[in-house]
Amino acid sequence: MSVRAKNNVVVVGNQDGPTVLLAHGFGCDQNMWRLVVPALAEHFRVVLFDHVGAGRSDTSSWSARRYAGLEGYAEDILEICTELDLTEVVPVGHSVSAMIGVLAVNQAPERFAKLVLLTPSPRYIDDGDYRGGFSRADVEELLASLDANYLGWSAAMAPVIMGNPERPELGGELTESFCRADPKIAQVFARATFLSDNRADLCKVEVPTLVLETAQDAIVPRSVGQFIHGQILGSRLVTLDATGHCPQLSAPEATAAAIAAYAGAR
Repeated sequence: MSVRAKNNVVVVGNQDGPTVLLAHGFGCDQNMWRLVVPALAEHFRVVLFDHVGAGRSDTSSWSARRYAGLEGYAEDILEICTELDLTEVVPVGHSVSAMIGVLAVNQAPERFAKLVLLTPSPRYIDDGDYRGGFSRADVEELLASLDANYLGWSAAMAPVIMGNPERPELGGELTESFCRADPKIAQVFARATFLSDNRADLCKVEVPTLVLETAQDAIVPRSVGQFIHGQILGSRLVTLDATGHCPQLSAPEATAAAIAAYAGAR
């Protein structure tokens, strides 16, 4: 099984431009980037892929052991870069893929020119002075609910994650995306996501980094963006004029413009 097939790698855009690699979040696939791709493709070579277990990836390559933590997903990103012989890459990681991008960059910084973190969180659980947005009991309840009734959990949580209740079609799209996932794989990925703690990895980032948050995000409090900005030396924090956890769908123009301005800057 080639890496391209394993991760359903798709390359579009300006083949002579800088390379941006778009990594989707939990319960999604590369289709979630479709509204920002046209704007990016004018100037960038855009690499899209599906995490193993999502979208049109090769699900036979999935194993609970490899993907019990975010490190397995980071290894996949490095394998894609090697397979496509990519250098000077700018990975753009949404939600949990932001920390997957951090792990990949820290493991092989020579591959990457910059890093973009879209609505990131290094830890969702409150811990001392750190406010991740959830108590451990909240997360344990969330995971138990997901285990008991994945489709019901998806229908309840996706609109909350999306925000923008005045545009219910957005929450509906995310619900459908969640519901397409294999519940067994989603259960493992959810634990890798919501129980992760990557705060200590942030200070190891050596490439220029842009942190993109939204003005209101039910999953990630604004204090998290400030925390990440404080931990990554020289990082830039930008608050998009958008609400919800998925601005690539709710505010694609602003999201694409912010990515392009940073990734293209020399």
